[in-house]
Amino acid sequence: MNILHVCADPQPMEEAASKQIAASFFSNVITRNENARIVNIDLTQEPPAIYTTEQYRNFWYPVLIDGYVPTKEEEGASTYAHEQAAHVQEADILVLTMPMWNYSMPAMMKSWIDHVLSPGLLYEVTDQGNLPKHKIKKLVLLISSHDVFTEADPRDGLSPAIENSFEDIGIDDISVVWADGQYPKLHVDFESRKAIAIEAAEEVAEEICEDFS
Repeated sequence: MNILHVCADPQPMEEAASKQIAASFFSNVITRNENARIVNIDLTQEPPAIYTTEQYRNFWYPVLIDGYVPTKEEEGASTYAHEQAAHVQEADILVLTMPMWNYSMPAMMKSWIDHVLSPGLLYEVTDQGNLPKHKIKKLVLLISSHDVFTEADPRDGLSPAIENSFEDIGIDDISVVWADGQYPKLHVDFESRKAIAIEAAEEVAEEICEDFS
């Protein structure tokens, strides 16, 4: 079982609820499956390159314009996207860890997703729709937020955006583990909320290991 973990939380572990959830998730995975191979990408340590016009042309113009051949400059601008997509293509499980910022995902995570979800990398655009070029069987979102959110909360600009993007390339088995109410000055029960999320993450890890046993 190969797991790719992409983290976009710049806070230290003791302050980052999303990282604490991730730590429990992976501890449970390792305990239950000693053969699990985990690749970690920390976007705060390896920031995504800027998505440029040249990169857009490299991936999208061949789809939009019949016979278009990317220039060397356009191909060169796409190195980061190819490198990151290669990590995804090797994985069976994709785990994304992040806090919610301004009711959405951190810009570094959005940029990473924009890179890897370019046509020709994880999918091909066909007349019948997107044809997947990966073996991802499950996507796990590990999220923390200061505010408390209800199911299908209209303020949530994070989870629907990610779910819709990955469903577009054939990944529809998605688990969301969310530690909300993580602002102590407003939510005195923030620790119990985090504990519930950690327990949920451990349950998701157990289910994944059972599926790959």
